[in-house]
Amino acid sequence: MTKIVEVLTVLTDVATGKSTSKPTGPFAPQYIAFVYIPSFILVAGTAAIKASWLPVAIVVALALGGYQTFANQEKKALDPTKFQEFPLTEKTVISHNTAIYRFSLPSPSTILGLPIGQHISLAADLDVKDPKTEKVMRKEVVRSYTPISSDWEPGHFDLLIKSYPTGNISRHLATLKVGDKMKVKGPKGAMVYTPNMVRRFGMIAGGTGITPMLQVVKAILRGRSKGDKTEVDLIFANVDEKDILLRDDLRALEDEDNRFRVHYVLNNPPEKWNGGVGFVTADMIKEHFPAPAQDIKILICGPPPMVSAMKKATESLGYDKARPVSKLDDMVFCF
Repeated sequence: MTKIVEVLTVLTDVATGKSTSKPTGPFAPQYIAFVYIPSFILVAGTAAIKASWLPVAIVVALALGGYQTFANQEKKALDPTKFQEFPLTEKTVISHNTAIYRFSLPSPSTILGLPIGQHISLAADLDVKDPKTEKVMRKEVVRSYTPISSDWEPGHFDLLIKSYPTGNISRHLATLKVGDKMKVKGPKGAMVYTPNMVRRFGMIAGGTGITPMLQVVKAILRGRSKGDKTEVDLIFANVDEKDILLRDDLRALEDEDNRFRVHYVLNNPPEKWNGGVGFVTADMIKEHFPAPAQDIKILICGPPPMVSAMKKATESLGYDKARPVSKLDDMVFCF
């Protein structure tokens, strides 16, 4: 009986996320929670109560297991060729103009199907003013975003979005109520992260440009138990301290792994600020990032002026010149 309890405890820890290493494939949480644990309880309980009923219990367990396995198979929601609508189920306000939007997928076992490092397109039919004629026209507006969640979390996906006065999609999202739907298509993008693809990453993010970086960092840390040794230095630039998005999440990841380091830069720092001040400079990059080499990669994401400046700064330090449209093998990759 003690052994049975021990096995159940291990299975339950994995299924509920308490285990430090979360399996995939046939040992994913949904199979453990809805197939293995119920089957184990049925067979073990029958054996303990009346062994002669064991063959019947095994048949029943196999039948239930087969049904649950079919019902809980992970299904990918994204379609790269057409937009699909997903409902908003939760909105968490982060600041006066930033929120996390959670959209539900067709079933609790459905995954978005987004490779780490890629992004999705959001679309909406909006009234847009023509800059030349000043006339307002109804047209479909499309923008790209990177979820802060991953396929590790089935049943939904989360978007961290700051609403800008001139941002059509971001302003539209801010008006959505729970139950409203958003059109989504993907995946898209040239970046697909694979474990140990480089020895070390240097990441430069500005504002909501933190989202693709967070995707990659979380994937690296999840892969530690399977041998991912990638080191990461992140320069995260913002205007004011209150603008630093997901700071608690970043601190938690730093505490979890000393091979991930965050270096903050603020335009308007508070008193006793010990991070960087002003804009991200070549000297800051040189101080925190590895020297140019074939086994390192620089990732950049932020407002267009910042991205342009960072391309010039990295090139001045000897990194390969960034292309207008980044490719996976580039030393300097811009999202």
